[in-house]
Amino acid sequence: MNAPEPLNAPLPLSRLTVLDLTLARAGPTCVRHLADWGANVIRVEPPAHGNEDIVGNRVGPDFQNLHRNKRVITLNLKDPAGHAAFMRLVKTADVIVENMRADVKGRLKIAWEDVHAVNPRLVYGSISGFGQSGPYSHRPGVDQIAQGMGGLMSVTGEPGKGPVRVGVAINDLTAGNLLALSIMMALYERHYTGVGRWVHTSLLESQIFLLDFQASRYLIKGEIAKQVGNNHPTSVPTGVFPTADGAINIAASSTRLWPKLCDLLGHPEWKDKAEWKTQIERRKHRADVHAAVAEVTRTKTSAHWDAACDKAGIPCGPINTIDQVFADPQVRHLEMAQPVKSPQLGELNLVATPINMSGLNKALRSATPDIGEHTTEVLKSVGYSDAEIEDLRKAEVI
Repeated sequence: MNAPEPLNAPLPLSRLTVLDLTLARAGPTCVRHLADWGANVIRVEPPAHGNEDIVGNRVGPDFQNLHRNKRVITLNLKDPAGHAAFMRLVKTADVIVENMRADVKGRLKIAWEDVHAVNPRLVYGSISGFGQSGPYSHRPGVDQIAQGMGGLMSVTGEPGKGPVRVGVAINDLTAGNLLALSIMMALYERHYTGVGRWVHTSLLESQIFLLDFQASRYLIKGEIAKQVGNNHPTSVPTGVFPTADGAINIAASSTRLWPKLCDLLGHPEWKDKAEWKTQIERRKHRADVHAAVAEVTRTKTSAHWDAACDKAGIPCGPINTIDQVFADPQVRHLEMAQPVKSPQLGELNLVATPINMSGLNKALRSATPDIGEHTTEVLKSVGYSDAEIEDLRKAEVI
């Protein structure tokens, strides 16, 4: 049996060079995975004049959380000299990640066909709103638009109260996660073929993927899911139940768990009630089942029910605010808030990677860099002289 690697072992992606052309959230979410696990990520941004309008507020919490563990250069890709510098970087890169509209990357001559001709080994990752082709491919897309078009808002919220968006940018995050997975699959294949691929996904495809069993209910049975608020669409009882000091989530819908909950709540007779005996029957009588459970849970505190359910092996948990999340002892144990020192903002905490690898430390290595912080060193690494770099700077190419 091999000995475990030391905690200071090289990170698994440390041999990869990634060119990051992403904006907003979906693309940066993908690149963040690669950066967190050691890739040499070179983020390419437009020069400082007018940069914030395009890139965003770089000292804001969102930007800081998305762009840690990277190097940053500025480069005007619209200028022939800037394009030439980018293509020089392309020659030695392993991955490009972008989330531009098709016409934009085409005009800039940095689309898949352009870079593949220069470096056939390159893996090119793209995220769009609605796909790289088709009748909506030209449309700009943001998370909430995809939530609506992809069906999520039709099943989120209380019945009869209209559509509700999910409280996080769920499609941006999922598209970024899926693109990172796609890139790793393409890199694995390249190990054997020597040739890269163009891999891409979209907010709309990611949202439909997230519909999961709600989508399969329609595709297989023709069932169109509707809003059920905090209740689970098919499992009863599963939902939010009132307590003496708030509310708690309880999930006890299975054949094994329902009898346990009946005993815990002091109503063993519910186990033999014909119309509540099976999952199918309980689903038909969801309102009655949940009302009966709620009548009991509201008599004691959330902490009481959390401890009692946990002891009985019934899935349960508090409904935390975000400050309570990071104060939770399990979250602290998982080290999901990671410290880093920013040259602009000082000591701060960022959201850790949720991925764990044995023998490797997931601590953050560096904070989000300042604009153009690494331009000189990156250009020197691909052969530019000090004089050439100064000329690029005077011409506002960098």
